[in-house]
Amino acid sequence: MEKPAFSKDHAPWKIKLYHVIYGADTPLGKMFDIGLLVLIILSIVLIMLESIASLYIKYYDEFHIAEWIITFFFSVEYILRVITIDKPRKYIFSFYGLIDLLSTIPTYIIFFVGGSNMFLAIRALRLLRVFRILKVTRYMGESQKLINALKNSRAKISIFLFAVLIVCIITGTIMYLVEGPENGFTNIPLSIYWSIVTLTTVGFGDIHPVTPLGRIIASFIMIVGYGVIAVPTGIVGSEIARDMNKPDLNKPFLCPNCKAPDHKITSEFCHTCGKNLNEN
Repeated sequence: MEKPAFSKDHAPWKIKLYHVIYGADTPLGKMFDIGLLVLIILSIVLIMLESIASLYIKYYDEFHIAEWIITFFFSVEYILRVITIDKPRKYIFSFYGLIDLLSTIPTYIIFFVGGSNMFLAIRALRLLRVFRILKVTRYMGESQKLINALKNSRAKISIFLFAVLIVCIITGTIMYLVEGPENGFTNIPLSIYWSIVTLTTVGFGDIHPVTPLGRIIASFIMIVGYGVIAVPTGIVGSEIARDMNKPDLNKPFLCPNCKAPDHKITSEFCHTCGKNLNEN
């Protein structure tokens, strides 16, 4: 949960609402999060079902009503998140703030879409609702550890991907020289594409070497590809293990006596009732 930054004139009802909306360590907070998760999953299912033409035609009214109900609840959630914090701009332009906005506005914008491309625009706006699935990450505590691991390993992964790109350029150029246009390798960019496809062990088969030397090079690239796949996994995995071994000093928890939230693991006394938090 985000660390609250309330001003002195912050209304008590806003503070209580903040703990419900942004907190998951209270009964009401858990109910709020579970309710939103159900709505998000239901919305994604509806989007998938709407893409089936026969179902969309048969249950058009039901889909339309369900979408407006879900949009209404998401709109209320977005407004409450904005009004319960002192610095709404920080939330509005944050990752989750933009995702919440993207998952809400398509239904409203459809009313203002016009012109010859109206139906194409409506379809595109409806597909924007799929961003609601990203709202789920807010309620997955372990997702932050994965995000931190990716951030910590981005330099190593960038260097690794740059090295892979160099290998693909070199091997693609070699295959262009070995195989030539007569065997499908008509230019160097196309040969580099083949090298990338082969190195990642995808192997579409639209281009393939014919000469013995070309097949030897292709076999070498495929073998290297298996090792290449394991490297990013090891880098991110080691960062996740390192992050899991660190104590989370900022993780809030409830007071065992009065159930007041927002205590850090380093806190000794409850800020509400004054009880020693280290006592059993």
